[in-house]
Amino acid sequence: MANMCKEGVCLHAEGISKIYPGTKALDNVNFDLLTGKVNVLIGENGAGKSTLMKMIAGIEQPSEGKLYMDNEEVYFRNTSDARKHGIGIIHQELNLFPNLPVYQNIFMAKEKRKGFGVDNDYHRKKAEEVLKKLEHNIPVDTLVGDLRVGQQQMIEIARNLVDDDLRVLIMDEPTSSLSQNEVDILFKIMRELTAQGISIVYISHRLEEIMQIGDHVTILRDGKYVADADVKDIDVPWIVKQMTGDSKSYPKRERGIDWDKQEKVLEVKNLTLPKSGGGYLLNNVSFDLKKGEILGIYGLMGAGRTEVFECIMGLRPEHTGDIIYKGEKMNIRSIADQISKGFALVPEDRQREGLVQTMDIGRNCSLSALDRYAKAGFINFAKEDEMVEKEIKDIQIKVADKRLPILSLSGGNQQKIVIGKGILTDPSILLMDEPSRGIDIGAKTEVFDIINQYAEQGLSIIVISSELKEIISIADRVVVLSNGIKTDEFVGDEIKEEALVLASYKGHHTY
Repeated sequence: MANMCKEGVCLHAEGISKIYPGTKALDNVNFDLLTGKVNVLIGENGAGKSTLMKMIAGIEQPSEGKLYMDNEEVYFRNTSDARKHGIGIIHQELNLFPNLPVYQNIFMAKEKRKGFGVDNDYHRKKAEEVLKKLEHNIPVDTLVGDLRVGQQQMIEIARNLVDDDLRVLIMDEPTSSLSQNEVDILFKIMRELTAQGISIVYISHRLEEIMQIGDHVTILRDGKYVADADVKDIDVPWIVKQMTGDSKSYPKRERGIDWDKQEKVLEVKNLTLPKSGGGYLLNNVSFDLKKGEILGIYGLMGAGRTEVFECIMGLRPEHTGDIIYKGEKMNIRSIADQISKGFALVPEDRQREGLVQTMDIGRNCSLSALDRYAKAGFINFAKEDEMVEKEIKDIQIKVADKRLPILSLSGGNQQKIVIGKGILTDPSILLMDEPSRGIDIGAKTEVFDIINQYAEQGLSIIVISSELKEIISIADRVVVLSNGIKTDEFVGDEIKEEALVLASYKGHHTY
């Protein structure tokens, strides 16, 4: 067999592609995992980082391409296959059992047998040893659900460290819920592991961490390999340039409006949202929204974008700070109350939060505005029908019959229904969370046209998007969040890819 793994390479991925319905998450990617190094994987949201790691960890299988270890082709049908080859993964989303104690979580699916049962004395002893190594002396009989998030993250890490045959450890955003002290401990452990010849894959959105802990960096963009380099040979501007590329974005909207002179319809002052277990999801965030303006909110995972909308819509009553609407401070009581005052939300997860899947297209469209067609508890169906017909025409939904089931529509048309549903409440402020997620480029353009059309009519819109090119093309002004803090604000021609990326990585650090 050809020598597929070069000297010093522990795992080699050759021509890996992953195709999901309607999207190519990975496109012919080659990737070398260097032995005994911290291999950093970087890219914007949706670049394909987590997808590539799922292939290596056996969670998913490639549509095309091969994996090699020790110069032999390997194929992982599941995580157990990958684990037999010494591959462990620490997920960004915690994968724990809150109703079980710490030691059982650590040894889940790798229990040591004793007679007909399991050797819990051994499990407890080993769990104590690994937690001591992580400098977290948590009593091993504690229920995981009673721990704060940072401690739970440490349990997730401990699960992988009890494997004696560990060769590769994949860490997907492992520090997102850790304190600085916990990060320092984790980095110390990572250095001990690489000294033992263990290879680490490290995915992080925090550039200062990458420069501190990384040995080698690989950059993905739009599912493709872009570049790789040793950390000692590069700097932050190089990383940002490789991530964003020099590709041209969507056409920028020109409106020629002096936003300074436009009236403010919404002011958010010192919006703060505490995190359970300490810290903040949002920390003193302030911004305003003008009439007819499209304000973008940009940031990475965990930046606090969706939480801003949840506070405004009444889903987070524990927030502090002031929300001022048309000059008056609001007392936010419920979602229904906010809708009646003129707010509408297009949620990120349209299937779960935006649509009633058992209802037909027309009913989904009219649902949020039923009180407009109801009198004394009865619905005026003729009026409802007329409004729905107008809305379907307005937002160009391709539909043969509005009585068809909602799931018979394409993703793009479903998304238009969710937008239409918001518009039918006749709002003055529309909040849109990732309005183009999971829809093809043609439908994206149509959704953007709809957003533009309503802004022209005087509707004030806030759009959250994690796609740089989108937010640059659609927003009149962009607020950037990182780790719950507003790090910057850009208007007009200042809204450029590199500026947004640098601001989104700032967090608590400056360069």
